[in-house]
Amino acid sequence: MNQFLPIIATTALLGSALVGGVFFAFSSFVMKALARAPSAQGIAAMQSINIAVINPSFLGAFMGTAVLSLGVGGLALTGWNHPSVLLFLGGVISYLVGTFLVTMLGNVPLNDQLAAVPATDPAALKVWEHYLNRWTMWNHVRTASAVVAALLFSLGLMQNTGA
Repeated sequence: MNQFLPIIATTALLGSALVGGVFFAFSSFVMKALARAPSAQGIAAMQSINIAVINPSFLGAFMGTAVLSLGVGGLALTGWNHPSVLLFLGGVISYLVGTFLVTMLGNVPLNDQLAAVPATDPAALKVWEHYLNRWTMWNHVRTASAVVAALLFSLGLMQNTGA
């Protein structure tokens, strides 16, 4: 196998775990807290979060892990006969499909819908109720996928090094 694979896979593992932890916090308590607040306050808070999340530290971890995952996949394929290849490819697919793609196709469009309504508009309540259910469901998928990716990257590294 390629000598750079352990370094890139370890970094992808750490990125997956970090991103999974952020998403876990939202699934575990942030969305529950926002749902308990009066709807206008919950909407305003989530709209603010959706603006604040567009920053170098989060996007670096989120997007950087996607790029690193692609690198892991490419490097793993160069050693197709190695037993760790399927574990690494499973981690790549889990992160790219279950975390990255779900974010782009599930959570981001919901964020855009929420951004389009004034928090105090009476019609916003219906948008908010839909948002809470759908966004949180997709967030559970992202959380689980990032954790599974971290686990598969870990197992691939252990098998790659003979641990």
